[in-house]
Amino acid sequence: MKKILALALALCMIFALCTVSAFADDKIKIGMVTDVGGVNDKSFNQGSWEGLQALDPEVFEVNYLESKTDADYQTNINTFIDEEYDLIICVGYMLANATLEAAEANPDQKFAIVDDATCAELPNVACLLFAQEQASYLVGLVAGSVTESNTVGYIQGMVSDSMNQFGVGYIYGVQEVCPDATILQYNANSFTDIAGGATAAKDMITKGADVIYHAAGGTGNGAMNACDEEGIWGIGVDKDQAVELGLDCIITSAMKRVDIAVQDISKAVAAGEFEAGVHLGNLENGGVDIAPTRDQIPADVLEYVETAKAKVIAGEIVVPTTAEECPTFTLAE
Repeated sequence: MKKILALALALCMIFALCTVSAFADDKIKIGMVTDVGGVNDKSFNQGSWEGLQALDPEVFEVNYLESKTDADYQTNINTFIDEEYDLIICVGYMLANATLEAAEANPDQKFAIVDDATCAELPNVACLLFAQEQASYLVGLVAGSVTESNTVGYIQGMVSDSMNQFGVGYIYGVQEVCPDATILQYNANSFTDIAGGATAAKDMITKGADVIYHAAGGTGNGAMNACDEEGIWGIGVDKDQAVELGLDCIITSAMKRVDIAVQDISKAVAAGEFEAGVHLGNLENGGVDIAPTRDQIPADVLEYVETAKAKVIAGEIVVPTTAEECPTFTLAE
């Protein structure tokens, strides 16, 4: 009898261990590939990773690979494919070609890409897009309201249809409340040139700018540092950069909730409800907004912004997405 009990106990232990192992193997594996801005960019790469880290660790296994150069995109994607990840999230439109190539070559592999719709027709790619022109419009209203010199600045990381939406929305908002404003622009052609961003901001400040908005990743972080040094208002992007950068000069930020977007698509994979195509985050569904840090925005300006936000959600205001829709200005090239 003792031998039988011992054998039974041993079998139970083996069964329990196998069950634990099976559950571990059954975790949903999510791999994230950054663009060249890196995972600590204080912007959308970091926001994406923080979103994945907030997923239930009992259900998900999450990892990331950083891309130091463009040449790393395909290599990093292939690493996750080889390791049989359930979902590969590519962060940024710069990964569009690499994602398209990998998705076409691996039709059974699920992908998501942030800020690009190149793969929207593929059945295995979810395109996580944001109405960034809407959030930019709101911070443009803030800039146009608080400027005392009637001169504001805008620094963009690169020119693309997606990136241009930031500039269009911002300028549209500035001009609504300050029609005579001078809007200085600079295209950095880089998301990692911190020194270049600072130099561009200082040049704008020399020309009279007292508010500067950036959509330029690390380059823009350099611009925000310059704003802080020179004592003018800065406006951040993607995350609440007043918190992320710890700078008192940042009056607000145009937020994109990439953290929520990557969480939602990951949960959809876990539930067997993955849907390819475009997933759009906007003011209505909370995918974009101005940052929670609003203490430095004058009460009347904040009230105006909230009213405008409600009008956008109701369809009473339609924020343009291209410069062609705005005959009163052009974008820097």
